Amino acid sequence: MSIIVFGSINMDLAAKTPRLPQPGETIMGSNFFTAGGGKGANQAVAAARLGTSTHMIGRVGNDKFGEELLTSLQLYDVNIDNVLTDKNTHSGVAIIAVDETGQNNIIVIPGANNHVGEADIERLKKLFSGATSLLLQLEIPLEFVQKAAKVARQAGVRVILDPAPARSDFPIELYRLIDIITPNEVEASQLVGFPVNNPETAILAAKQLQERGVENVIVKLGDRGAVAVTADETFFVPPFAVEAIDTVAAGDAFNGGLAAALDVGRSLSEAVVWGSAAGALCTTKRGAQGAMCDRATFDKFLHNLV
Repeated sequence: MSIIVFGSINMDLAAKTPRLPQPGETIMGSNFFTAGGGKGANQAVAAARLGTSTHMIGRVGNDKFGEELLTSLQLYDVNIDNVLTDKNTHSGVAIIAVDETGQNNIIVIPGANNHVGEADIERLKKLFSGATSLLLQLEIPLEFVQKAAKVARQAGVRVILDPAPARSDFPIELYRLIDIITPNEVEASQLVGFPVNNPETAILAAKQLQERGVENVIVKLGDRGAVAVTADETFFVPPFAVEAIDTVAAGDAFNGGLAAALDVGRSLSEAVVWGSAAGALCTTKRGAQGAMCDRATFDKFLHNLV
C-alpha cells in the first residue's frame, strides 16, 4: 500500500526572533537556517518517516535549492520519480519567522509550484494502483488541486485535503470530491465565516462543511486538541503534553500521521490520534521536515501514554 502527495515543495528560510514583528517594525533575530519545506513535501516526509511508502508529485526549480530539495526528500525515503525540475523558473521559497513561544508567520513565494499543471496530473494517474490516499493542499494552482481530487475520486482513492493556505475562492465543487478535510482554527474560520476557537465552534464549522459535501471533517485546534465530525459520530482528541518550541509544520505532521494510520487500516478515530501525536512531536524540534519523527520515536511516545 502507499500514499501519494500532490503539492508544494519549498525551501524554508527561517529566522528565530524574540517575538513576531508588527507591520512596519524591524526587530533583531537570533538564529537563521534553511531547510526543506512546502506543505506537500512536509506531509510526504511526515508519512514516510512513519514507515509509509510515499510518492511525491510536484515541481522544483532549476536552481541550487531545487537540487537540495530533491536530495532531502530522497534522504527521508520519499519517492521523487514524479517530481519535475522546471527549467523555466526558481524553486518555491517560504520566509518564516518563529518567536520564542514557537508561534510563527510565513510568506510563501510559489515559484515552480505555480507551474504544476496537466503533465503532473497525468503522472498522478499512473500511481493510483495500490494507493490508499491522495494528500492535497492549496500551495499549487487551485485548478489542478481540483483536477487531482477528481481523478483520485474516480480511481477510488481517498482524498485528504489540508485547506492551507485558506482561499476565499474555494470552489463549492471541490468539497464534494473530498473524503477528509483538515483545517486548523484559522482556515476553518475563513471557510465558514465565523470564529472557530474551541471544540464547540469547531463542531459547528465541521457540520457546515459537511453540508457543502465533505463526508469527514477534522478541525485541528493546536494545543487544544482536535475535533472530528463524521456521518456517524463526533469526537474530540485532547492535546498531547509536550514542550513546543516550533509549530511551523505541526499541521503537516498531523496530516502525514493521519494518512499513515489509514494506510495500515486504522480507524479514523485512531488515525486522528496518530495525527495529533505526530503533530505534537513535530513541535518539539525546529524546522519542518527535519522535525518529523521516526517510527520508533512515535511508537515509544504512544506506548508511554497508555
